[in-house]
Amino acid sequence: MKKTWWCFIFVTWLCLFSFSDARTELKARHTEHLAQYNHTLALILVEYASAVYLSDLTQLFTWTCSRCGHLTEGFEIIELVVDVEHCLQAFVGVAEDPHAIIIAFRGTNGHSLQNWIEDLYWKQHEINYPDMDDAMVHRGFYTAYHNTTIRPAVLGAVERAKKFYGDIQIIVIGHSMGGAMAAFCALDLTVNKQENKVQVMTFGQPRIGNGVFASLYSELIPNTIRVTHDHDMVPHLPPYYYYLPQKTYQHYPREVWLYNIGLGSLAYRVEKICDGSGEDPSCSRSVSGTSITDHLVYYGLDMKSDDPEACRIVTNSYVQNTSIRDSKGNLILSRDPATPFLQLRR
Repeated sequence: MKKTWWCFIFVTWLCLFSFSDARTELKARHTEHLAQYNHTLALILVEYASAVYLSDLTQLFTWTCSRCGHLTEGFEIIELVVDVEHCLQAFVGVAEDPHAIIIAFRGTNGHSLQNWIEDLYWKQHEINYPDMDDAMVHRGFYTAYHNTTIRPAVLGAVERAKKFYGDIQIIVIGHSMGGAMAAFCALDLTVNKQENKVQVMTFGQPRIGNGVFASLYSELIPNTIRVTHDHDMVPHLPPYYYYLPQKTYQHYPREVWLYNIGLGSLAYRVEKICDGSGEDPSCSRSVSGTSITDHLVYYGLDMKSDDPEACRIVTNSYVQNTSIRDSKGNLILSRDPATPFLQLRR
């Protein structure tokens, strides 16, 4: 009897998953002010999203790492935070071009990616924001931003940067789970800090909330681009179920889908700008989300840690000999804007 019951559960799950890519979807309520895709800007921002994965904190903080420079030359990090307990990492800095505060969140590494995929399906959480009744979000992603070392460090750095540079634009970016955290950070800045110049670009981001949340998010932060890549599996998760509108997860707009046409040397990349629904059936939802490889490369850049099997950090001897960790091993490297001296604080 027990074996029969488990077979029934397994078959039911397969049926739900098979219907999850249905082509009927909830529409975002306001799509007339969708973000305009800028290819050149995307190439710049994806470099930041790639660099935040690196484990050498000294090189990253001084912007001398192997993924630093090129289109991001002249970038000045003012805060680098590592939540070792939860394997999270982010930085805040100021770029010359575009002239903006850049906030970048690291995605999951190879080991923890499997963990949160297993927890994706129904763990929704009511978001505690004003005028967002019935908006539900993914508990794990929401908690990763709101209930860790990350949020206070990021908000503090933004405040310091704005005092020095004035009311400049804020651009929030991230890949994979880092994209989910970027969205919650942008919403936090807009709703709770009354910032009105927030732009978001994410790469390979999973769904993070229900249809109500997607609609409200698109109203509050219309200058948002979600870049997806070919058969990347993560943007297909958690699965979308059109017949469960209150419980299902749904993407917010706007998506830009990268995919290749042709074979071998004749192949070329297409950058398709998708509609305003957030779930355009002619974009990434038109293919099966089966590829981890497509998830780990965006615009030809690696989007993974240099040590994907561990949440490892590397520092030089000065950092190692300085007491910078809290009781849980989390650390923050910070400095005042335009100050060249390394400051480490608890």
